[in-house]
Amino acid sequence: MSKPNTSEGLISVYPGTFDPLTYGHLDVIERAAKLFSTVIIAAAESTSKNTVLDINERISVIEGSVKHITNCRVEKFSGLLVDFAKQKNASVLIRGLRAVSDFEYEFQLALMNRKLAEDISTVFLMPHEKYTYVNSSLIRNLAMLGQDVSDFVPSPVQDALRQKFSK
Repeated sequence: MSKPNTSEGLISVYPGTFDPLTYGHLDVIERAAKLFSTVIIAAAESTSKNTVLDINERISVIEGSVKHITNCRVEKFSGLLVDFAKQKNASVLIRGLRAVSDFEYEFQLALMNRKLAEDISTVFLMPHEKYTYVNSSLIRNLAMLGQDVSDFVPSPVQDALRQKFSK
């Protein structure tokens, strides 16, 4: 993917657990890549969630899913997101909003992040409406039950989930 009309020099961070990465996540990443010169996909290393894919598996499938996007890279992070963003010289945090129900929580996070680092802005991006009902928890459950998830996740994710649940 080429780098059309990006804001020159602006580095953004798109954080998440990405367990697993969905087409909704990918859509947000592709949208961000058109707006910012660099998109760092920040996979949360230590989370309170019980992840199905470990951090190295998540990074591997994300990298395989975004290799067509020339101005993005994948990194793991732990600790405070704004500290990570500062270390990477990022001035923007990307957050995805699927529905109005996401907004209240995301709004609180954005305000807290602004309080902690007023020079870092939060930008909300909505995925295509066909992905608004897709979330990682649903995908994990479908995959655990042996269902086809190809309509919801890129092929590297499908492969990793198939391998994980065929054991």
